[in-house]
Amino acid sequence: MESIHRVHFNNAKKMRQVADATVALMVTSPPYPMIEMWDEAFIRADRSVEKALAQGRGMDAFERMHRTLDPVWAEVHRVLAPGGIACVNIGDATRTLKDTFTLYPNHARILTALLAMGFRPLPEILWRKQTNAPNKFMGSGMMPPGAYVTLEHEHILIVRKGDKREFLRPSEKQNRRESAYFWEERNQWFSDVWMDLKGTRQRLDDNETRKRSAAYPFEVPYRLINMFSVKGDLVLDPFLGTGTTLAAAMAAGRNSVGYELSREFLPVIHSRLETIVPFSNERITGRLTDHMNFVIQRQREKGSLKHRNAPYGFPVVTRQEAHLLINALEGVALQDDTTLRVTYSDTPQADYVLASEPSTPAPGKPKMQGQKKKGASIPRYTQQSILEE
Repeated sequence: MESIHRVHFNNAKKMRQVADATVALMVTSPPYPMIEMWDEAFIRADRSVEKALAQGRGMDAFERMHRTLDPVWAEVHRVLAPGGIACVNIGDATRTLKDTFTLYPNHARILTALLAMGFRPLPEILWRKQTNAPNKFMGSGMMPPGAYVTLEHEHILIVRKGDKREFLRPSEKQNRRESAYFWEERNQWFSDVWMDLKGTRQRLDDNETRKRSAAYPFEVPYRLINMFSVKGDLVLDPFLGTGTTLAAAMAAGRNSVGYELSREFLPVIHSRLETIVPFSNERITGRLTDHMNFVIQRQREKGSLKHRNAPYGFPVVTRQEAHLLINALEGVALQDDTTLRVTYSDTPQADYVLASEPSTPAPGKPKMQGQKKKGASIPRYTQQSILEE
């Protein structure tokens, strides 16, 4: 198994390198209109934005900024396959112009544009961003009515092109089964409020790079890619930035293509060669470890689970998890300046493969040979604890 990841340093208003109806999933976090750090980008796209801001015409500037994004959403509609899904991570903005404080509802404006282009809306996710300053406020503090509600969440809009995707050929159905996620992951990921992203296991970009690009954390696209695509699918990010979506597609065994205007991010994207294999495998190890812990706790509370996963041999809650296989990364190579190729193992990680029945261990040795690996801590589960707890 392998995947290919391409970067195009062009404007995503015209994604000529992507054919019609070839993308399974779009995941992106575009520049946020009316957030000051992105003013210059919008002004370069439309010089009239600068005049509107200078004259305090906030809603006019807001609309003009969004009109520079609308052609990208139209291109996304073109390249998405029938049943394909688009996910847009966007935050609303608050800003004071000419002493007037206003909320600029970016999520509502983008959703309106997507629906006008023919996308079908699906339930969205509120990403509740935890803060270390719980007493912060906007406005006049304790004096009504001049205080304002703080904005501590972002929206992940989810829309679909046309009807539900179908998997008709036996090979497509099998690939879908192998691309499944765990029952407990489904309960967490498909909640409409995400509050648990602050403590993700590892950051992929350094703090300075993240500040310059305002990149979202790896876990956001990684979850969305696993939720709404299958292995081998093509994932698109029209506002690639530091390449977080590209990295998440690598980790999930999907192909990807990204568009970015600034070539200054190319060294960051190339740095994936050094980090993506250990980083991704640590995340995969974490998923398997979390499932082992879940199984032990679940069986203590409710008894043995009815189903077993075939590749790993461990118990699972549902039959839909029976063929789930998370492919570890083996290597990544630069094919040319803007193309990366990733190879994967086709067999499950040995530390998590259980025999169908408990076996008698050799004297002095654990019943399952879980070991600590560099960069990851793997518990020493026994077959007794998993299979008979």
